[in-house]
Amino acid sequence: GFRSAMMLSTQNVKHLAKIPSLSAECVMLNLEDGVAAEQKPYALALCAIALSSNPKSDKKLIVRVNPLDEGGIEEIAYLNPFMPDGIRIPKIRSAEDVRLALSLIDEEIEVHLSIETKEAWLSLGELAISPRIRAFYLGVLDLFADLGLSQSLLHPDNPSAHYMLAHFLMTSRACGIKPVSFVYQDHKNLDCLRNWLELEKMMGFDAKGCIAPAQADLIHEILGHSHAELSRAREIVALFEERAAQGVTGFDHERYGFIDEPIYKGALAVLNNR
Repeated sequence: GFRSAMMLSTQNVKHLAKIPSLSAECVMLNLEDGVAAEQKPYALALCAIALSSNPKSDKKLIVRVNPLDEGGIEEIAYLNPFMPDGIRIPKIRSAEDVRLALSLIDEEIEVHLSIETKEAWLSLGELAISPRIRAFYLGVLDLFADLGLSQSLLHPDNPSAHYMLAHFLMTSRACGIKPVSFVYQDHKNLDCLRNWLELEKMMGFDAKGCIAPAQADLIHEILGHSHAELSRAREIVALFEERAAQGVTGFDHERYGFIDEPIYKGALAVLNNR
């Protein structure tokens, strides 16, 4: 898995050259927002060069193409031979859009979806139609605009923001899809980003989008599991598996209390989401 998904403009050669040194665990090669229409063919070619130049990157390399009906279909056909780790489709509105994307993208490439339209929000639980779909990204600014909501509501204490995050998280998880929380645009305001991250950590998120290296570092600090959490999880897994081999699947432990299969599965989830 990954905790940070950092957006990188593909028309910027200097930015692309920094891919090997970035701390972000996922790099989002962006062909959509922020790339001017006349720059898009140039950006697509540079994106392919970046993929070819980093064949064994320690980061997940995902390409965010344009909407399918706005050049995305042609971009996918161009990118398939370069085998990015995944292709992210924006402006999804229905399961039909997802089926089209699945038919276009090489079967060895993961499919990621942007949830940023009111139609996608309403049908969120119906979009996970294939195990190839691995992540949902919350595109909060576009979603709020589509819903006619003011961006001033985007505050860590706002109950509508809490509901949005909780619904997105729980529905994505129920579908077996990784939920990636929204990009906080004010990249110099790390204090407010910290507030969002502490809320999202408490809710159960383990990944967030970003646009700057300092944001990625803060995401890793807060959304990562502490040494104590990992140590506890490893011990519980070892204890349960040892007892289970003896036919005991529920027992008291002096440090961790009662340990049974749900506690064991929770510990496994911690280790699997490192």
